[in-house]
Amino acid sequence: MATIPYFFIGPNALLSMFGLVKGPDTTIPTPTEDWREAKVDVVIPAFNEEKGIVLCLESLASQTIRPNRIVLVDDGSTDQTVQYARDFCELNDLEIEIISRKSSIGKTPTLKRQSREMTGDVEFILDADTVLISKNYLARVVEELYQGVGIACACGTVLPLREKDAKAMIPMPRIQKFLGKHPKAHLNASRNFIERILHGITNVYRDVLYFFLQQFVYHGQMILFGTMVNPVGCAVAYRRKYLKDVFDRYEPILGDDLTTSEDIFIGFALLEQGYRNIQVRDVFARSEEPEAQRVPRQIFLWSSSFMQSCYYFPSLLFSPFKRIKQWFTVKRSPSSSPGRELRIVKEAYRQPFGIEYTRQNGRLIGWAIFVSAVEKVTFPSVIILMAVFQMWEALIITMVAETSLQLFMALAFATGRRFEYFCKALAITPLRYSVLIFDVFTIIKFLIDIFIRKNNKWRK
Repeated sequence: MATIPYFFIGPNALLSMFGLVKGPDTTIPTPTEDWREAKVDVVIPAFNEEKGIVLCLESLASQTIRPNRIVLVDDGSTDQTVQYARDFCELNDLEIEIISRKSSIGKTPTLKRQSREMTGDVEFILDADTVLISKNYLARVVEELYQGVGIACACGTVLPLREKDAKAMIPMPRIQKFLGKHPKAHLNASRNFIERILHGITNVYRDVLYFFLQQFVYHGQMILFGTMVNPVGCAVAYRRKYLKDVFDRYEPILGDDLTTSEDIFIGFALLEQGYRNIQVRDVFARSEEPEAQRVPRQIFLWSSSFMQSCYYFPSLLFSPFKRIKQWFTVKRSPSSSPGRELRIVKEAYRQPFGIEYTRQNGRLIGWAIFVSAVEKVTFPSVIILMAVFQMWEALIITMVAETSLQLFMALAFATGRRFEYFCKALAITPLRYSVLIFDVFTIIKFLIDIFIRKNNKWRK
């Protein structure tokens, strides 16, 4: 969720709008591999998730396809995460392997180790605080993953987990079996009044943000470039071999310090190879959001990781400045020439693979990365400078115009729920600007890390 446009009709949003107008690649894929034959291994990273792990496992047990393996990696929890997971699976005949660590080492090393130790074709990462709402979520992302050899990862649409979502799961038979053994277990539905208020603020803010980002920005990127910048990492399927290759390539250089949000780094690394990150819009997951006072830390992790990834992958960032050759190359490639229909195996958005190609020509998705980076730095800086130099009239006009455009976008794209999203978008405006100002400090810290402290020990 790092490439969030601040200005709702800024350059990033305009790119997506152009994609929506242009329309997608009409090539009908003819994959050589049958997704139904793929072995799917599920990895559930967990750290002190006793409130969410049962709901997570219930949603996994309800999927239309059964994974080859389910592995829970407990990263040094001090609560009953492991006990709850083990009891739920034993009571409901769900096979699970549990790896327990004495102390936390982070999510990145977990994904790396499992990509090497597992033997399945697909590694599906499901955070312990995430619930798969669509029963065919796993099937759909795996199906899309196999539409082309260039697709490296696929995720669905992820929204905030609401209290009513958790409560709706409590009566389910498998959860009732678990509660029969653990009647005092507090699942996600249990919060006091203050927690509900703080959690509700975040959910309203993130609901509007995620809706705009995934239904408009990511969707437009997908149509225009055939990929988005990075997957949503709490419920994502990777081709295991591609994921393993990322770790094998970068571990000798960076160790496990791949930035403060592993899914953003992995997304960049896959793009550098010429692979695609796909979002499936017709299946949904919901993930637990932090309470309002913890939002700045999460924003810090996402924004830092985006800038750190731009630093590590300059060929992607500076793609717009590459030679004009890339445009002619794309026009002559099989995916855009009339001869593409003569190919026996067809794949939409076909492009050359390899890092060397990226270094010489960049990638078209680099336009989205570049304008996101520019927008991330310039817009909050301009707002602060207006305030510092007391340019109040210009500041008020800018904020009113930006907010009006945000409300217009909510009305335009929230089909069937326009009034609800209009009200939500208006209500979260103060929080949006607070987060925006906070992001300036994130940028400053990144610059200090790079140019003064010479420190790149970034890890989630």
